[in-house]
Amino acid sequence: MRRDVFQAIADPTRRAILVLLATQAMTPNALAEHFDVSRQAISKHVRILTECELVKPEQTGREIYYELDASKMKQIDQWLDQFRKIWEDRFTQLDKILTNLKNKKS
Repeated sequence: MRRDVFQAIADPTRRAILVLLATQAMTPNALAEHFDVSRQAISKHVRILTECELVKPEQTGREIYYELDASKMKQIDQWLDQFRKIWEDRFTQLDKILTNLKNKKS
């Protein structure tokens, strides 16, 4: 089953893992230290993030380090962009209404 980036960010633990990996590459053990769940649970989250291509593994000696692949985050940004435009339009309309109300009071 092919997962997409939206399935990856649907879980708060996976979002937290992405935040941690944004600063530096980490092993599953290092990631697990930040959470109150088992290392196996973290490994499952990391596997899903890897399947979604949001993180990529890098073998260094006996350790596997995972690092964020920020290029896949572009899909999320593009999807959110449609909502940004809607809200920008609404804020522009609100600014006009507030300006009109302020001018009427003056």
